[in-house]
Parts: sequence; structure tokens; C-alpha cells
Amino acid sequence: MTVPAVGGPGGRPPQPPLVQLLTPEGERVEHPDYSLDVTPDELRAFYRDLVLVRRVDAEATALQRQGELGLWASLLGQEAAQVGSGRALAPQDYVFPTYREHGVAWCRDVDPVTLLGLYRGVNLGGWDPAEHNFHLYTIVIGSQTLHATGYAMGVQRDGAVGTGDPARDTAVIAYFGDGATSQGDVNEAFVFASVNNAPVVFFCQNNQWAISEPNERQTRVPLYQRAAGFGFPGLRVDGNDVLAVHAVTKAALDRARRGEGPTFVEAFTYRMGAHTTSDDPTRYRIEAEVEEWKLKDPIARVKALLARTGQAGEEFFAEVEAEADRLAGHVRGACLAMPDPEPVSMFDHAYRDPHPLVEEERAWFAEYHAGFEPAGLEQAGAVAAGEARR
Repeated sequence: MTVPAVGGPGGRPPQPPLVQLLTPEGERVEHPDYSLDVTPDELRAFYRDLVLVRRVDAEATALQRQGELGLWASLLGQEAAQVGSGRALAPQDYVFPTYREHGVAWCRDVDPVTLLGLYRGVNLGGWDPAEHNFHLYTIVIGSQTLHATGYAMGVQRDGAVGTGDPARDTAVIAYFGDGATSQGDVNEAFVFASVNNAPVVFFCQNNQWAISEPNERQTRVPLYQRAAGFGFPGLRVDGNDVLAVHAVTKAALDRARRGEGPTFVEAFTYRMGAHTTSDDPTRYRIEAEVEEWKLKDPIARVKALLARTGQAGEEFFAEVEAEADRLAGHVRGACLAMPDPEPVSMFDHAYRDPHPLVEEERAWFAEYHAGFEPAGLEQAGAVAAGEARR
């Protein structure tokens, strides 16, 4: 189904058509270009993913409010965009995330606890990117699109594209938000990807608010249409429809693996919460807009489909909720048990090999920090007393 253009609340401009396979009411619809056959087991698995990812997000938000995390970037409302695309990836595909792709991390088997370590300030990432084919979170807005494009060009030169071997052919996906499309890095990545026919999917989660700036302050045309100017296809999908996102992303990844170049996917969704826990969205957006998007909840529509078609009952839903509670308990307990790192360890991974400047700075910092230990403070006090007597 292609959803027609509609006007937005608060005088927001009409939105263009988008690919949809599951309506907000939980009804399956067809699309002429994108189809998806989903078994009952697969549909239940999508629902489970969505619920568990949201529960982790809620627990992390609570931990931050209780002073256990320095910051948290919530994905509330964007679960379908992340799970639908994340489950379309092949094992050999490589992911370049922003700092909000907790649902994609879940799909790549990254323990949610390691995500919290970064926001608690006890590690610099916590997971091995090579083990999960999931890069470390990127804080600098948009820079990961260049990294993804370069990696994709490397895959291309390694001969891992267009071979016809489904276990070898590789695609790369770069996640970013609507605000990042205003960054020069993103547009440069589009140029390099296009002229090199790189096997990369640019996946934009358009949650309509780049912190406090709405889309109309970012662009005069729908974001997906920008791709045409760089010479590769772009399309808009209902980002709250896990089935449509899965179908569209799978098609884009398949295209990249065949050697047909990049695709721009705009997942049109909504950030239900704050940009991060340091943000107050009530200062810049109206409540009516939030209430409208509550009716498009990605989890509710899958649950409605499962219940109405008899593919799941109350026992299944209760089991998932119980699993979500256990997962939240695991995340909370592991977060609180994280040991504080040795302060000097921040120098350990500045470079791969020893570097004289880093070693000099490490030695200075170790000496400086030792001055705050009891013995160091006692020695400093004695020195100060001696200076006073003179």
C-alpha cells in the first residue's frame, strides 16, 4: 500500500506517499513493488524484538533519571525502523550506527549492557565491532556515513560484491537522522557512494525533529528525493511499520550486494520522547502532534494483527512481557555492578601501538592523580607546611 499525502498537525506541510504493509490499525495491505511473506513464527519474533528493545530503552531512561547513567538517547517510537532494518541484514553485512541504534544493536546480538557502559562512562564502546559487524556508536553527527562509504568501497575492491554467492556478497548500511542530512559529511558520502557505485544503504530515520529543529527548517523537499540529485534511488517507508521497513531494507541491501550501488531509505517515523535525557521537547513541539503519533505505535499494530488473526493469544503476550521484565532486571543489575575503570586506562587505546607523547601524558596524569590518594595528600600537605614555615 502507498499511503497518500496528508497534512500534518499544527500547520505542518503535507507529507508525500510512503510504502506501507501494515496499517496503524494492524491490517495487512499490499504494495505493488514490495511484498513480504511472513510466517506466524516470524511475526511473533518481530513483536518480541519490538517489546524487548522498548523495555531496554525504558530501563535505561529510568537509570539515567536515577543518576546511574550520565546520558541516554532514547529510541522510543523508532523501534520498528530499527528492528525491521536490523533483521534484514545478512551476517556478513556491516553496520555503521549513530548513538541511538539500540534496536539494531539488539539484532546484531550486542548485549544491551555494553551499550549502557558507554553512557555510564566506564568504557569507550564495550563491544568488538568485528565480532558483531556492528561499529561503535558515532557521536559526531553524520561522520559515520563517510566511514560506511569507505568501508563499502573496500568491500567492493575486495571482490565481495556481485559474485552471486549469498554467503560472500556484502552490503553496508549507515544509520543517521533527519538532522544529519544537513551535514556536509553526509552529502560528501552521497557523492563518493554514487560515483563509485558503492554497496551501501543510507538509512535515514526521519523522526521529524533534529533536536529542536523540525523538518521544514532542514529541507524544502522530502529527504528521500535528495538521492536523485546524487544519481541513486531513494524512497520513503512507513518507519512505524516493521514489515514494510523490513521489506524495503531487504530489497535495498540485496541491490547493494548485487553490485547495483547505493540506495537512500527514509524511514518516516517520530521521536516520541526527548532527543536525549538532557532535552525538554515540550519547549518546541505541541502535544497534539505527539498524541497523533501515539495512534501509530509500531508495537500496537503488530499486536493487533497477531491477536485478530489468531496467530498469538494472551499467553504469548504475557510471556513476552515477563521476558521483558527479566531482561530489564538483568540490564539494571549489570549496570549497577559495573566497576569504575582506572582513570589512567583512558590512554590505553588512543593508538594501536605505543606512542611517546601518549606515554608522556600517561605518566604525567598518573603522577597527578596519585596526588589525590591519601599518601599523596599527606605528602602534599607536608610540602605545603614546609613552604609556610619558610
